[in-house]
Amino acid sequence: MNMMDMFGKMKEVQSRMKDAQENLSTVIETGESGAGLVKVTVNGLKNVLKIEIDPDLIKSSATPAADREMLQDLIVAATNKAMGNVEIKAREQLRQATEGLLPNIPGLNLDGLM
Repeated sequence: MNMMDMFGKMKEVQSRMKDAQENLSTVIETGESGAGLVKVTVNGLKNVLKIEIDPDLIKSSATPAADREMLQDLIVAATNKAMGNVEIKAREQLRQATEGLLPNIPGLNLDGLM
């Protein structure tokens, strides 16, 4: 592969990566905690789109401190799961966008482009 071909490939990689990054908003994942009592939905841009809390978890506005702490922990756990799941999907989308364009170069890591 000559240098001009390599530059052409890099421009194509940049273009495909840009398209893939723009489409990350369509990559959606939901994380659950507390056996589904709390669900958090995020997109590939790592924006929280929705938080769902089972109504039985919030029975009154005067929630004892222990219940409030448990709810906070469940929200954090569900958010972390959703973020981990969407990260995997987003990486896969970016990998597919550049598949076949670059040779397998040891140490070449495109993760920073996400």
